[in-house]
Amino acid sequence: MSLNTQLESRSNGVCELCTESSGGLFAYAVPPKNDDAIENQVVLCGSCHEQISSADYSNVHHWRCLEGSIWSEEPAVKVLSYKILGKISSEEWARDAMESAMLDESQLAWAEAEDALEAQKVVHKDSFGVVLQSGDTVVLTQNLNVKGTNYIAPKGTIVRKIKLVAENADQVEGKINGDTIVILTKYIRKSV
Repeated sequence: MSLNTQLESRSNGVCELCTESSGGLFAYAVPPKNDDAIENQVVLCGSCHEQISSADYSNVHHWRCLEGSIWSEEPAVKVLSYKILGKISSEEWARDAMESAMLDESQLAWAEAEDALEAQKVVHKDSFGVVLQSGDTVVLTQNLNVKGTNYIAPKGTIVRKIKLVAENADQVEGKINGDTIVILTKYIRKSV
């Protein structure tokens, strides 16, 4: 996102997390917000932007800067600092910084919203824990009575181009003998 003059002025021309300006400056909308409203954005240097964009928080020494930025008066800076500290909370100093931070209820809700949205996503997995996608080919791991018909689908039956049942992670749809049926994910494995 390009940096506008109002945002650059607010940041005094430096990263609002680490106060560096190397690698250029970028406007970053703090998720799950993704609009151009200045109050939802943080100015980041190239290093911070690259690490956040790639979700690589392994350079914990770099993130010691968050001990200061968590006290920013800008809500977006506080929220982003809190979110990153949560990613590296295995570090004692990061836990201490999170515990001492003073975020109001709306800021805390913003910081936790992305994780809450991620937790609500329905993820379909086969009987071995492999993530399934629509269009995958699966194999039945046991004989299944096909309700509404008079046949049993034998173990080893290949079901092509499955469809995921959106609201239920335990079910997929597939065609067996020309009939579209619902199959429980615990009875299938993804075909390679």
